[in-house]
Amino acid sequence: MNIPFLIVCTYIALLFLISYFAQRRSAGNAANYILAGRQLSTPLITVSIVGLAVGGASTIGVAEQAYKVGLSAGWYTTAWGIGAIVMGLLVAKRYRELNITTVPELLGRHYDKKGMIAGISCQILIQLVVMSLQYIAGGSILSALMPEIFTLTSGMLTSAAVFIGVTLIGGMWSASLSNLLNVSLKYIGIILATIISVSQAGGIEKIQGQLPANNVPYLSFFDGVGVIGIFTWIIVLVTVNLSLQSIIQISLGAKDIQAARRGFIIGGLMMLPIGFVSALLGVIAKTMFPDVSPAMALPMTIMSLNPVLAGITLAALWAADVSTACNLLLSSATLFSQDIYKKFMNPNVSDKKFLIVTKGSVFFLGLFTLLLAMTISGIISTLMIGLSLTASFSIIVLFTLFAPGLCRKNAAFYTILTGVIVLILWQTVPATHIFPHVIYLEWLACTATFLLTYLIDPKPIMVADSIKTAFSKVQ
Repeated sequence: MNIPFLIVCTYIALLFLISYFAQRRSAGNAANYILAGRQLSTPLITVSIVGLAVGGASTIGVAEQAYKVGLSAGWYTTAWGIGAIVMGLLVAKRYRELNITTVPELLGRHYDKKGMIAGISCQILIQLVVMSLQYIAGGSILSALMPEIFTLTSGMLTSAAVFIGVTLIGGMWSASLSNLLNVSLKYIGIILATIISVSQAGGIEKIQGQLPANNVPYLSFFDGVGVIGIFTWIIVLVTVNLSLQSIIQISLGAKDIQAARRGFIIGGLMMLPIGFVSALLGVIAKTMFPDVSPAMALPMTIMSLNPVLAGITLAALWAADVSTACNLLLSSATLFSQDIYKKFMNPNVSDKKFLIVTKGSVFFLGLFTLLLAMTISGIISTLMIGLSLTASFSIIVLFTLFAPGLCRKNAAFYTILTGVIVLILWQTVPATHIFPHVIYLEWLACTATFLLTYLIDPKPIMVADSIKTAFSKVQ
């Protein structure tokens, strides 16, 4: 009897059971499906942002990197937490006051049409790339931990069936309620696996004595990745939290402003330590299997545990991927249905048909990203480069909310265009690598473009009353 496999199957069954009950809440209109009727409480906002952030990269990815560089790899997840806290403190309230559905909708209200189109295109591109990576991570987890049952392809197909099915059935309610299970499972599984692994290894001192003498600072919180690398992660993930559609959509689903703010702050605080727990599991794997590839060391460590604990940990790692994927898939479908179909193709669409179009988008974008996943390599590098494109959106959002007097009609288009050009140059012209990461060049170039547009474009944006109120409060 394969106990880990049975535990994963039980977990999948629970996910679909939760989705079935979530369907009742999401039925009736598109707002219930896309934004949970804007009725998410603080706990649901909390588990939603934790579920989105603490995915495959923040758990198994961190553990694999810790196998190579040590505990400092845990700063990746901590950087996510810092980003969520900044989001909660700085702009969650402002977003909720605007009563919008998507980030491009904000651009459409205040900037010109081409700026909105550029925003839609780039947000969808970012979302689809990140979504595709979830299939790879999900397939890798299943195939590495249960190779007798799953290949990488069958693991990706299984992941796709769960990602698409859970999202399709209940939308935002399904994603949020299932994250109560996902977040609980991932924290319990990873923490228990680490505690028992430390105990079996004889404690931290024995672990330290068994680590290879190769000058790698395995137990240092800073030296492996380095201060510059850690700071870069923080800059990238603060930027992402300020303007990525899947994150903003969570705050927009809050029942009120305080729920949005508290949910992000509490969620961010919950994220701060979990990366280092995952990193410690990676360091332990180094002592147990010092000569295998990093990708195989963690699965081998997990499967050496008690079968029940191994199954729980396996389900926990996969839960991390499921929770991220469902939010990404729903937000990608929302971008298409709200900002392309409803805005340009059928402005007078009925609510019933709009809901059908959104669900259809979930299904077809899910299949499309599965096909895209078959061609992507280099998960972490692809993820960090793709997310850096959110710098242009963050700059536009911050100026719009806090300095609307400096905003001009053409600023959104030229700022996003600059972000795309910078990313292309960074990938193709090595001479542009004047900073340790493209995110720094993105912030510098996009901010300069936004301010330059202020100097040469005479047309100011139309400022909504909610933005005027927000602006007046910070004066």
